Amino acid sequence: MIDRLFLKHPREVNESYGEHLEVATRFGFLMVRAGLACMIHGLVPAFFTRTGSATVKRLYDEMRQRQPDLPEPAYLNPKWRPEYEI
Repeated sequence: MIDRLFLKHPREVNESYGEHLEVATRFGFLMVRAGLACMIHGLVPAFFTRTGSATVKRLYDEMRQRQPDLPEPAYLNPKWRPEYEI
């Protein structure tokens, strides 16, 4: 049970539990921050005009680099694992 809950997925993506925790936490923080910026942008369109899209592009690029064997665009490939970091 411990292996399935905490170790299996990090091992599948060639990370230790600690490495996976660090990467997933950073991704989550960046997504929350971008989400808040998008909500503020909705209220005041002049604020944070590129924050959400820039964050998505940066995170996509990082996920893409972690799976270099996939052809472009990776999100169209059924082998692409968007859940890799989450």
